[in-house]
Amino acid sequence: MMKIYPSTLSASHHKGAKSGKAVSWFTATLFVFASLTGVATAKDEGPVTHARSVEIDSSVVTEHETKISGKRVKYSATTGTQPVWNTKDEAVATLFYTYYQRTDVKENTERPLIISFNGGPGSASVWMHVAYTGPRILNIDDEGYPVQPYGIQTNPYSILDVADIVFVNPVNTGYSRVLPKADGSMPSQDEQQKMFFGVSADISYLADWVNTFVTRNNRWRSPKYLIGESYGTTRVSGLALELQNRQWMYLNGVVLVSPTDIGIERNGPVKAANRLPYFAAAAWYHNKLDPELQNKDLTELLPEVEDFTINTLIPALAKGGFIGDKEKHEVLNQMARYSGLSEASIAQNNLDVSTAFFWKDLLRDEGKTLGRLDSRYLGIDAKQSGDRPDYWAELTSWLHSFTPAINYYLREELNYKTDMKYNMFGNVHPWDRSNNQTGQNLRLAMAQNPYLNVMIQAGYYDGATNYFDAKYTMWQLDQSGTLKDRLSFKGYRSGHMMYLRRDDLKQSNQDLREFIKASTPSKGEPAEYKR
Repeated sequence: MMKIYPSTLSASHHKGAKSGKAVSWFTATLFVFASLTGVATAKDEGPVTHARSVEIDSSVVTEHETKISGKRVKYSATTGTQPVWNTKDEAVATLFYTYYQRTDVKENTERPLIISFNGGPGSASVWMHVAYTGPRILNIDDEGYPVQPYGIQTNPYSILDVADIVFVNPVNTGYSRVLPKADGSMPSQDEQQKMFFGVSADISYLADWVNTFVTRNNRWRSPKYLIGESYGTTRVSGLALELQNRQWMYLNGVVLVSPTDIGIERNGPVKAANRLPYFAAAAWYHNKLDPELQNKDLTELLPEVEDFTINTLIPALAKGGFIGDKEKHEVLNQMARYSGLSEASIAQNNLDVSTAFFWKDLLRDEGKTLGRLDSRYLGIDAKQSGDRPDYWAELTSWLHSFTPAINYYLREELNYKTDMKYNMFGNVHPWDRSNNQTGQNLRLAMAQNPYLNVMIQAGYYDGATNYFDAKYTMWQLDQSGTLKDRLSFKGYRSGHMMYLRRDDLKQSNQDLREFIKASTPSKGEPAEYKR
């Protein structure tokens, strides 16, 4: 059996906080051990494990004040853990979350609630939490590069002025952990995968968790939104229908930041061709295009490349080895012109240039490689030869600044004290990717719910989930075209985490504000389709 420690979190202040208080959902604090060998009951006198522990269910609340868009905003920050329950109403995991709620408003009935997820799968919520929508963001320069001393600064563009936000860490990310079974043993790897680690399992348990959170915090009447980044877009696309059909919770909006394919196939010629607009954007940024193209603004250049991709490149790739010599030469010439690569390199790849090769080849002569998630970032390989970079320059840069920032912020400013390690990336593999119908589920959720709107945000320099794939996904999401007035796309001059660039941080948050405003119906406006 687990040992139960009858204790609660102590009340305290943190630097800059107005007040602090502790809240516990259980009369006794339950500690769960990462290793459970040698545990004893509270009455036993035998040895007790000294493993690090996580609380199953508790929270710490601190009070804050900030300025957003020049106006004063008071808010509370709740950090804590909330259980995941199975069908037998047993706690099988606990999720760490941070909940920001504006406190200088009379009530939250009409105030939107944003439920925020990151991706991976296996990534914590840290990225959007302390770099995008939250009231505090990490110290970086205006282009997103690390600076010292590490730390946190005010986010003057946070959407907290118009919506409350909860950042959720799925199982094994952040401080979230799997719990032992009733007999004290940990679930097997197969049992954990079935419960948590797969497209369907992930959506199912998170929907139950969201229901509990909304109920505990009395937010059923609030307009509700999901925002997900990268694999988080697969997560929130599936959650939109899962919440409607199994939790009877209807949403006003879903925001897809740097989306995956959400189960919408784009293989063969489409997959290969769709990379070219991203190649053009990255080559333009690094001044590798001919003067005629380089002198155009990026937003003037990209529609031209997109048109060539759809109307010329996809048909050419579809012909494979049977393409005519004249047509192949013309396509090679134009691909080289738009990508900054040589015709020889493209020909050697049979017109199908992988992103990894592009990252290695564009600046090969300069001894530099491009970042995967943001191709503005540069790396240095051991050898100039090869067909892929040695490492991802952008990810090492981000971890450089994000890791110290989140660990400092949670402990010192939000007063959440624990010896557990904050998992920037957690062990969630193998991940079951079968039965990914999340895109179709999102479309069905929109069809069932006239209030539901979807916005896509993508950075032009993202080579992992490129912006043109995101557009293609939006086009294919509803092939009937009947929902296109509720679908929108926003592009930014940065990468996967477009909000790291200061100008895009401001614009992307403003786009969220406008999306929330546009998708919040007027008082008394019915959710109906009119003839």
